[in-house]
Amino acid sequence: MFKTRVTEMLGIKHPIICGGMNAITRAEFVAAVANAGAFSILASASLETPEALRKEIRKTKSLTDKPFGVNLSLFPSVRPIPNDEFVEVIVEEGVKAVETSGVRAPAEYVPRLREGKVLIIHKAATVRHALKGQEVGADMITIVGIENGGATGVEDVSTLVLVPILTREAKLPVIAGGGFADGRGLVAALALGAEAIIMGTRFMATKECPIHPNFKKWLLEATERDTVLVMRSIKNTHRALRSKTTEKLLEMEARGATLEEMLPIIGHDAYVKTALEGDFEAGLAMAGQAVGLINDIPTVKELVDRIMAEAEAVRQRLNKLAA
Repeated sequence: MFKTRVTEMLGIKHPIICGGMNAITRAEFVAAVANAGAFSILASASLETPEALRKEIRKTKSLTDKPFGVNLSLFPSVRPIPNDEFVEVIVEEGVKAVETSGVRAPAEYVPRLREGKVLIIHKAATVRHALKGQEVGADMITIVGIENGGATGVEDVSTLVLVPILTREAKLPVIAGGGFADGRGLVAALALGAEAIIMGTRFMATKECPIHPNFKKWLLEATERDTVLVMRSIKNTHRALRSKTTEKLLEMEARGATLEEMLPIIGHDAYVKTALEGDFEAGLAMAGQAVGLINDIPTVKELVDRIMAEAEAVRQRLNKLAA
């Protein structure tokens, strides 16, 4: 048992979080993570209406009595995201926490979320943006490094460096993301000063995750060398599995392609075709360097239990070294 401020505030058994992943973290998957004693976050950006979010929250509640959260995307979007209305639904439904992620701090949503007693977890890829989240009223901060799958920020700093800097500067509990997949990583994050880890890529390779079976097979076969950074040209760097699509995108960026030209590859519809339908030539397959640590497809519970057992074994080994 590893008890931290994050486990206490969120009311969870283990300091492990499954991050919000667009179109992937839906009710059944989120509930499976929650039932395993970890925390999971519904993705709202792929839901078109507040009522669709309400339905997904209620479906999750029907599958678990454990706490879970909802992500609010603050990234630029071609389709307007009704975050104001989403916040109202989140408050009305009594959701435990909101994860905010994107290009700005969630200042405009803090008063209503505070009023509704919803905890705010602000995710950032730089120390200064993380501290901005603290400044505007977040309750916890997530920091993700260059190892991360999906959005990585633009400064290319590793989690190993970001976490101790942020924990030195921040007063709030810190959640570490980027490169985590097992109990060794959890203990390392705690040693750096974090109070939980957040994982995406490792949770994607579980039986309950709704990504296409061929995507899971791809995750199994990939190594730590098989990811690439794309979308640097539009200052929205993301890490994805290397593919013909990423090669095409990098060629487009090299010749100065516009956002409009890239949208058929980087847009939401293309992502859904890749992640959920297994069409790897349609869009990007987001994944982090932790893909190199994946060699099986367990259930969510098996994964969480294994991580905690590994972490305890590491703790015991370190105790012997200190004797």
